[in-house]
Amino acid sequence: MRQLTESANDTPNFSKLQLSLASTPDEVREVQRLRYKVFIETMGLSGLENADGLDKDEFDAYCDHLIVRDSKTLKIVGTYRVLGPHGARQIGRYYSETEFDMARFANIRGQLAEAGRACIHPDYRSGAVIMLLWAGLAAFMRRERCEYLIGCASISLADGGQNATAIFNGLKPADMAPVDYSVTPLLPFPLGEADPAYQTTIPPLLKGYLRAGAWVCGLPAWDPDFHCADLFVLLPLANLDGRYARHYVKE
Repeated sequence: MRQLTESANDTPNFSKLQLSLASTPDEVREVQRLRYKVFIETMGLSGLENADGLDKDEFDAYCDHLIVRDSKTLKIVGTYRVLGPHGARQIGRYYSETEFDMARFANIRGQLAEAGRACIHPDYRSGAVIMLLWAGLAAFMRRERCEYLIGCASISLADGGQNATAIFNGLKPADMAPVDYSVTPLLPFPLGEADPAYQTTIPPLLKGYLRAGAWVCGLPAWDPDFHCADLFVLLPLANLDGRYARHYVKE
């Protein structure tokens, strides 16, 4: 999977986009610079600013970093990091376990792939980049023989938490995981009273997960560093919506 051949044309400037895996320390730093620009500078998270201009943590060294590069400018314009069972065993946990108790997942830990830090440059959000990143996720899961995709889907708290509350309270029963796959937030986000007239704005990543057939596994966690509420999502490949399966899960 080190050399991926997936490509697409991105409509804003008709650039050729190429999907691959970061294979050098310089490429990983380029990923971390993009994440810093999108997550910290754009969101105004002054508490996470640093002189290096990099968004990085201890999990990066154990993850594969999917990258989408604009072959015209040679810049990385999208990224997703993936932590498989082997990497999780090496570091001792999944990133999600910094926010949730995953005790109920003990019997399937060897089949979990965790996706995180989804990040797309603002100029490339037409859909082509995320499609390539999802194709890369599917390839990773085939390679690692993973049957479940997990991750944290974030909802900004810039509005004081109204949107996060409305989104969670508006989830349908079919969106919620069976009790066997429930998680408990270590630092729960305090849900407020639901306003039935409030118009929710579902983040694109969460919307994509739900459309693909993912479940939300319990109450949201509060991430004060990134000023967001996080939902733990689980996508069993067996649930994958037929349209997504035909496009991404190719034998």
